[in-house]
Parts: sequence; C-alpha cells; structure tokens
Amino acid sequence: MVCSVIAIDGPAGVGKTTIAKKLSKKMNAPVLFSGQLYRAVAYEMIKNKINVSQENKIIQIAKKLDMSIYSERALYTAKIDLISSKISSNKLLRKALINYQRRFPKIQKKRIKLVIIEGRDIGTVIFPRAKVKFFMWASSKIRAKRRYDQVKKTSKKAKLSSIQKEIDRRDLRDMNRKVAPMIPAADSYLIDNTNYDIPQTFNAILKILNKKN
Repeated sequence: MVCSVIAIDGPAGVGKTTIAKKLSKKMNAPVLFSGQLYRAVAYEMIKNKINVSQENKIIQIAKKLDMSIYSERALYTAKIDLISSKISSNKLLRKALINYQRRFPKIQKKRIKLVIIEGRDIGTVIFPRAKVKFFMWASSKIRAKRRYDQVKKTSKKAKLSSIQKEIDRRDLRDMNRKVAPMIPAADSYLIDNTNYDIPQTFNAILKILNKKN
C-alpha cells in the first residue's frame, strides 16, 4: 500500500522547510524536500564545473544522486539558488527527478501511512492526487527579511536589498516558466503567513489536517 501524500508548495523564504520538518516530527511522517534535489544537482555542477548547457552531464548527476551525503547548509548559497532555479525548467532533468520524488512514498516501510513532500509544483505536477495540498505565501519583503536574518548569522556580507531583488527575480522566473510554473493547485489550501510567525502558521496547517482526518 502506497503512503498518502501531504503536499506543501510555495516560493523561496516562505517557511516551507521549517513547517515540513515540524509536521514530520508531529505526525511521525518522512519528509522529502524536493527543492534540495535540484540544489544537490546544482552543487555537483559547481563542484565539477559543469554549465547549464551540458544537459547529458546534468542528467547523469541526477540519476546518481545520493541525498544522504549533503549537509543542508552546503545546499543553501546564492549561487546554488540561481543555478537550481535555472535548471528546474530542464525537461529531462525534471523527468529524472520526478521519478525520484514519485518513488519516495512507495519505498517507505509498511507501517508508514503518510509522507510529506515539499516543493514548488508538488500539488500541481508531482502528486496532483495528494491527500492534502498547501500553498504557502508571504510578501517578498517579509521573505527577504527572514532570509536576511538567516544569512546574517553566517555572513557579514548579507545585504537585505540584494536578497529581496533575488527573491523577486526568482519568483518571476518560477511563476512564468513554461514547464511546471509555481502556481497553487486549484484544490490547495492557501496559507498566507505574511503576518504570521512559524508557530501560528504551523497551528493553522495542523488545524486543517485535523479537520481532514
């Protein structure tokens, strides 16, 4: 029996990863961060000096991915942000990573009844029949401030205006790309946490899940 899926979509800096981790712990459900798959590919591209036009080499990276070898910190840099966004519209790469994502619920132990998958097109493309779908959103100004506060802890060079410009650029790319644009699924719950903190957002999502169950 394949696990049911909770899909969590939304743009950069909205808190998807934090919410997915909290839900995973609360519900004892494995979580897959789909954006980290593209980030891992981007990481390997940088490491091996592979550019975005070298499609065959990029696909080979995707087919050999072992997510257990990457630390979360290593995958979150401005350069990886840019490259992962660019390669996310590559059809062959997307196909390889879609297969990876769709296998995730199937390989869980029999006792696991629920998985959480976080990304940008989980509810629209990867798992259109997910049990519950959430689309998280917040203003780019608020998201930039959150990302700035994160980056500032490890880098004195963090600049709020630059971070917001990059978030705005990425939103524009992700929402307008021809392949799997970042849009809410018609049957998703929209969670706007512009004025909510993480505990408030988590409680709002948990309340919806409890009603669904």
